[in-house]
Amino acid sequence: MVHKDSNGAVIETGDTVVLTKDLNVKGSSFTAKRGTDVRRVSLVYDNPEQIEGKVEGQQIVILTKFVKKV
Repeated sequence: MVHKDSNGAVIETGDTVVLTKDLNVKGSSFTAKRGTDVRRVSLVYDNPEQIEGKVEGQQIVILTKFVKKV
């Protein structure tokens, strides 16, 4: 499976991505703001539309259509 960002660039484990939209984090009271760097992402191997990364100390799942590779 190939994970691609909103621009079509291939995302690999350990890459840094930037959020392109404010995202409400389910199960938490904070919003991940647009422009936030997410470092050292890991891939969800059974779903090419999802990646995992830490934002403000919390591990979250992010849809690849809302990120772009740095």
